Amino acid sequence: MSDVRPGARSGPLQPVILGADIGVYALARSFHEAYGVTSVVVAGAALGPVAHSRIVRHEIVADGHDPRQLVDRLVSVARSMPDRRLLLMANSDWLVRVVVQHRAVLEQHYVVPFLSEQLLDRISDKATFAEICTDLGISVPRTLVQEFGSAEPWEAVAVDLEYPLIAKAASSADYQDVEFEGKKKVFEIATPEELDWLWGALRDAGFRGRFVVQELVPGDDTQMRSVTAYVDTHGEITLLCAAHVLLEEHTPSGLGNPAAMITYRDDPMLEQARTFLASTGYRGFANFDVKVDPRTGKFRFFEVNPRIGRNNYYVTAAGANPMRFVVEDAVEGRSIPPVVVDKEILYSVVPHRLLLRYVRDRGLAARVRRLIRAKAVARPLAYPGDLSPRRRLYVAMALVNQVRKFRRYYPEVTSTGF
Repeated sequence: MSDVRPGARSGPLQPVILGADIGVYALARSFHEAYGVTSVVVAGAALGPVAHSRIVRHEIVADGHDPRQLVDRLVSVARSMPDRRLLLMANSDWLVRVVVQHRAVLEQHYVVPFLSEQLLDRISDKATFAEICTDLGISVPRTLVQEFGSAEPWEAVAVDLEYPLIAKAASSADYQDVEFEGKKKVFEIATPEELDWLWGALRDAGFRGRFVVQELVPGDDTQMRSVTAYVDTHGEITLLCAAHVLLEEHTPSGLGNPAAMITYRDDPMLEQARTFLASTGYRGFANFDVKVDPRTGKFRFFEVNPRIGRNNYYVTAAGANPMRFVVEDAVEGRSIPPVVVDKEILYSVVPHRLLLRYVRDRGLAARVRRLIRAKAVARPLAYPGDLSPRRRLYVAMALVNQVRKFRRYYPEVTSTGF
């Protein structure tokens, strides 16, 4: 990873962010809270999370899915601000890949705080990730791999796992632009016939990557954990923050994305994340998906995202603004003392009453109520420094829309009372 671009240490900081989702807005908010700066957001459209915001400036490209257009616009933006310290961020797997693959061009203008392309290829593939973890003694679900190359005759892998099981793309970047009816981010497969259907749908859609089939680790959303980390340019792990998931999204495209979490400290889990990062030579931000296996109490690591993650604002809300870590390290070239976050806050993108309808565990529900009463609650879109009338309306409607989505895609309700 590059230290700084030529002349980058003079002039004001200028964050430039690829994308337009809630995670991008959270990054812009964290930059604004830490440095009072407006971020430049480069995307194909000014989507709701970043629309009508006073803390972002939009650079719209004709086709936000065309890497060449994105890179050309990034170069154009950089040339228009020769006196700024430019820091480039991206917060989806395929956009990280665009940045990493065009690093030679982009590092002429930007600080690019991401891992190497070689390591990205290894850890972004869920099958390879499972192999790395197994070698390091980190527990993962048992994993089988189905190839979808061009070789004929095509042959399905023998599956000796107990149903139901989980199926998902080994590399989300390979799956990004594949379209077929019934497409989901993650499939829960109940029978061999359902798996046969999925294999046929993927082949008919022209998918040429790999899918992984994994044992289903039991337990509801509250068994999930999130770990966010930053590894500096010298390989020092300077930031670790964990969160206990309370509720996940259940839409086909968003399945598995946390909708509500409580931050906390769990040293045994964090130590496993630390082992993975140190052993692989990781650099930059990383976000791990982990599940507690209720049968054994052990942590099962599912994947690592080569970025800070969609719900990154939980780290800022817990008192460790991650933008300070990357700026002081990669832009300013200064060491920052390592931090392990232990402050407890409730991070949520859903209304409180909706959340409490789904949290079945009485102890967890009590923690949620206590944090609500203490006003220790963070909503990434509701930034007091960026609430114009149109913005307020969007934030309110986003909560209403969450209610609609859960009624449609996850209607089961077990109230604990409010």
